[in-house]
Amino acid sequence: MTKTKKSLPRRDFLKAAAVTSGAAGMAAVALTSKSAKAALPETGKSAGYQETEHVKKYYETARF
Repeated sequence: MTKTKKSLPRRDFLKAAAVTSGAAGMAAVALTSKSAKAALPETGKSAGYQETEHVKKYYETARF
């Protein structure tokens, strides 16, 4: 009979994997020093509601 290595139980493996991935994610955030900035529209117009041709066609078909 050959001796086999005792493997890590599945639950312990999943716990270790979760801790390792969480630590790696936190380390990645801590090591990045650049801050993200939101992109601004170049046209100067607001990005809100615009009544374009396809919206007008929808209104016609929906009888609004």
